[in-house]
Amino acid sequence: MYGRRKDSSDIRTPDRFSYPPSPSPSSYSTSSGRSTSGRNRVKGAARSVAGVFVACFTPPGEEDTRHHSSSVYGGGSDTFSSTSDVSGASDSTDGRRRGTPRGIYGTRNDSTHLKEPGSTKFTIAEIHHATKNFSPALKVGQGGFGTVYKGQLQDGTLVAVKRAKKSLYDKNLGGEFQSEIQALSKVEHLNLVKCYGYLQHGDERIIVVEYVPNGTLREHLDCIKGSVLSLASRLDIAIDVAHAITYLHTYTDHAIIHRDIKSSNILLTEKLRAKVADFGFARLAADEESGQTHVSTQVKGTAGYLDPEYLRTYQLTEKSDVYSFGILLVELVTGRRPIEAKRELKERVTARWAIKKFTDGHAITVLDPNLEKSDANGLALEKILELALQCVNSHRRNRPIMRRCAEVLWNIRKDYKELLD
Repeated sequence: MYGRRKDSSDIRTPDRFSYPPSPSPSSYSTSSGRSTSGRNRVKGAARSVAGVFVACFTPPGEEDTRHHSSSVYGGGSDTFSSTSDVSGASDSTDGRRRGTPRGIYGTRNDSTHLKEPGSTKFTIAEIHHATKNFSPALKVGQGGFGTVYKGQLQDGTLVAVKRAKKSLYDKNLGGEFQSEIQALSKVEHLNLVKCYGYLQHGDERIIVVEYVPNGTLREHLDCIKGSVLSLASRLDIAIDVAHAITYLHTYTDHAIIHRDIKSSNILLTEKLRAKVADFGFARLAADEESGQTHVSTQVKGTAGYLDPEYLRTYQLTEKSDVYSFGILLVELVTGRRPIEAKRELKERVTARWAIKKFTDGHAITVLDPNLEKSDANGLALEKILELALQCVNSHRRNRPIMRRCAEVLWNIRKDYKELLD
């Protein structure tokens, strides 16, 4: 039933869509339509996508990093940053809905320590008290930014304290610290890690954020956390992440591009709700009102998730996050990392391998072996891969906006649940 690739008409494509103020299916306003794209169109798109994968991805070292989390609350060692900075010309821009109140996705902050996101300037005494003088017993992660400690504020709020590496206080690190502070201070959303405040004094650079207790998505896909994530849970996580990115792109006062969407930057709560973390590479998007269509900037991101058009032109738009999200979708359904350096050549770049299997009619063979090869899983897998194929298109103008990704994923989940009932 699911051995052959289904026509894209299996995905419902509503003509109109009203994005919800909270993640509730009943909040969506849709009217059904059907896509007319056929097998040849999908194959042609896949060939176009496949042609850019090898040239764009620089594989990480051969060291196996499956059993440690280098990016909990921070960028890992596979983070990529170019040294070039260029000025860019105009390009076609993505339509965005503006004028929506910033708080449409806002969540009430339960901490009595904070009045506005990221507004608190902590003292070193408060940080020492919260972390018991940076006790090794409270260390919960290590990333490119530095060390992360679990802490507790005086009002009882549990926090993650990100302490920058003192040996790396240079221009780049300082820029990342400022970027994260600026980005986190502007956002508040259920699916974004909440920022409580920061400390910048002497040789200390510290960010205090919400503590999310259940590790990273990557750890769960590697089964480090024990039980296997069901496909239903993976769909929920994908929708959570899509909501978070949509909020950043559409509902903030000025659109924010995350630039480092990846599984190790997605933290899970005990109820498996996803929260996007690490805004060290975040940038404000182009200002449409002034006629700008992209931001010209040095390339930053993570190998395997990098938008090839951004990598080639240094022109950054929200569609770079869409590309990374497409890679994440493939990662969710296959369980594999974007680059599997130890696999045979044809399987080394996971998205290219999975998309080829999908267009050849053998999508079920890429399903995470920890998941059951059932009819329901097979059909959902094909629809997710079709969305991923659109997201990783080599030309950003052909990628969907994140709001559209959320819409499609909602319909996939609805159909999937109906098949299970």
